[in-house]
Amino acid sequence: MTNFSTIYKLSLVAVVCFIKACSSSCPVLECWLVQEKTGRGGGLAAATSQEKSLLHIRTDRHTAETQQAPSNIDPDRAYFISDPAATLCHRSLNPPRGSVEKPQCEINPFLPQPSTLKWVAPLTDSASSPINLQADWFSTALQGLNGQLAISTITRAPTATKEHDVILSVTTKTVSVQSRLGEPVLLDCGFWVDPSSPLSGSGFAVEWRYQFRGDGRLVLAYDGKMDRLADVQEEGATLDFEGLHQKGNASLILLEAKVRHSGMYICTVYLPYLVAQVALELEIVEPPSLSLHPSPLPLAVPGRNLTVQCEASGFAPLSLELSWEFKGTDGKSRPLGSGSVTGHRQAWDGTYSQSTRLELDTTQLDLGPGGEVTCVAVHLGGTRRASVTLTVVGLSTPSIEDSMAMVGVALVLYGLIKFVSWIFTSSGSDEAGQQDKKDK
Repeated sequence: MTNFSTIYKLSLVAVVCFIKACSSSCPVLECWLVQEKTGRGGGLAAATSQEKSLLHIRTDRHTAETQQAPSNIDPDRAYFISDPAATLCHRSLNPPRGSVEKPQCEINPFLPQPSTLKWVAPLTDSASSPINLQADWFSTALQGLNGQLAISTITRAPTATKEHDVILSVTTKTVSVQSRLGEPVLLDCGFWVDPSSPLSGSGFAVEWRYQFRGDGRLVLAYDGKMDRLADVQEEGATLDFEGLHQKGNASLILLEAKVRHSGMYICTVYLPYLVAQVALELEIVEPPSLSLHPSPLPLAVPGRNLTVQCEASGFAPLSLELSWEFKGTDGKSRPLGSGSVTGHRQAWDGTYSQSTRLELDTTQLDLGPGGEVTCVAVHLGGTRRASVTLTVVGLSTPSIEDSMAMVGVALVLYGLIKFVSWIFTSSGSDEAGQQDKKDK
């Protein structure tokens, strides 16, 4: 009995320690509180102020213990955030102690209000707001270390308190995505709604928008309450609707990546009177294909220039560096410069092409008997090379070994010629002797 009691006590201690360890894994986030200053009249827009604040993250809703705030932070700016989903406890938001790099965090006052978008309006068609909205609301945007994570939360605090509850959180684990042409692309976006909130059972809406260099468009919008898509939907873009309703998986699926898909995507999730969004970047990266002309190269003759052209095609994005290299018969390589590079040309599918032309003067460049000429293309998608063999004739003097071999061949040929000449001479003499005999 004593053994079982001891085991039970040890197990209880282990569980308590595990719970404490899990709780301690949630970070204390340094955050900038950004809000408008009180206006002073005159019709001018109010200026904003920035104050350092602390967010003490926890996964339960028990009353927080009083904790000492650092001297550089106002104690009134220390908030206690309850996040039952533990979204804010991600390791990328909790850098090692003493780390210089820290996650980015900004918190702003938030005003709940209905949306007029036709795929969001059904969420508030009752025209009566719940009493739950009578509180202080805040919107927080966070980005983890090394771009691993981006989170946007809407929190509720009873008026004039520092106890915040996460009501809605939107997360992406693909802040920056790269894809090859033609491949399917998954842009991650997930959301969580506090099941204890009166807003959780009133439906939701999801919207994906695209932005690039000031140009924007609606990719897809879904009314989760009425279970319908907006009339405007980009071809080849879809959602996992089952995962959307069951797990809050609002990820955008692009069935086939194209160059025009490169840009910023914004995932926005709506609840009645609430909205949160995260942004992520997609870049389509396709390395170039190289071709050399002419191939093979004609024989190079001293005093005559030989032109070779390298064509790089089918690449994206635009940035590309073209250059030439030469590798001699001795195995040593040396650069030949970039040659004469043309401007970019864009194909029907949005990819680019560019070419470079190299003038080879075998005498000035000292290319010896020849070697290998290589076109090098350096691109974000990787470095590509294409080579062609160069043969130079009549340029170098023969070596001692070559001269001796040539002399040997000449002697053999001379001997062969003498032998054939002797045979013919002997044959002619025999025929002449036989004819003389007949004549006599």
